[in-house]
Amino acid sequence: MKDLHESEKGILILDSGDLLFKKYLNPLSENELKGVREKAHLIIEGFNLTGYDAIGIGDDDLTLGKEFLLENLKKANFPFLSSNLLDEGSGNILFQSSLIKEINGFRIGIFSLLSPDLFTGPSDPRRKGLIVRSPIETAQAMIKELKPKTDLIILLSHLGYAKDIDLAQTVQGINIIIGGHNGVHFVIPPVIKDTLILQMASRGMFGGRLTLIFYNNEPIFYNSAIKLSLENNLNNFNQRLKAKDTTEAEKAQWRKAKEETERTLNQLHGKNNFINHIIPLQEQMKEHPDIKRLVENFKGQFPGAKTISSPQ
Repeated sequence: MKDLHESEKGILILDSGDLLFKKYLNPLSENELKGVREKAHLIIEGFNLTGYDAIGIGDDDLTLGKEFLLENLKKANFPFLSSNLLDEGSGNILFQSSLIKEINGFRIGIFSLLSPDLFTGPSDPRRKGLIVRSPIETAQAMIKELKPKTDLIILLSHLGYAKDIDLAQTVQGINIIIGGHNGVHFVIPPVIKDTLILQMASRGMFGGRLTLIFYNNEPIFYNSAIKLSLENNLNNFNQRLKAKDTTEAEKAQWRKAKEETERTLNQLHGKNNFINHIIPLQEQMKEHPDIKRLVENFKGQFPGAKTISSPQ
């Protein structure tokens, strides 16, 4: 059995995008540009200090265009991934398409997809100079490329939750989807055709920690909360069977329920499972001192600017 979080070396810090700018509504005015650019620089520096492993590119990360993003990613100590954004002129991939990380002996492949449907139309300035390749075709190509080299495949998805579901139902081989854009919040994440789909509220209100526990090398997982619930049920059934006021007819029903529960627990034995923790990020949390210093310097330059706190 191996737990991917058994040590600091077993932790991956990932995000599915829309981190550099607020939600896009209209092109920014000249008066806004300087502060918005500097805030994006601040966020990248904060991510560097936090130790991110990879971030997927969202539609709002392209608010100032592909040139700004490409230039400023040089300041990042981690890759911004996008597997289906191509340069309109050359037809070549613009950003790093995938990443393979080895964690406690497991090779984990990571790629990222952005939906073309999230833009307001062909004239949306965020799409200038870009071709957005079909997410399904790209996913199939990335799985074909990554599967022989990896034990587990993670998608940083900026498709929207409904399309995450469609993708999980259509394309085999993605083990975990970390979804963004919609801000759907799942404490208990769904598993669709052996693909675990994670989503949480937007605006940095929560952090999520997924712990994967391996008993075998097959990358299929069940929620450990299911096992805990079954064990609690089994304990209740045993108590009812011992109760003096339980009739024989009732005991027969409790025995049947007990046998079914034991059968299900036996089926889970030796299978991989996951634990999903959603952590509210609160103002009273201790801030990272270096990130706090960056934020204070930024506020000194741009009084009144809104920033986010940086819990450790």
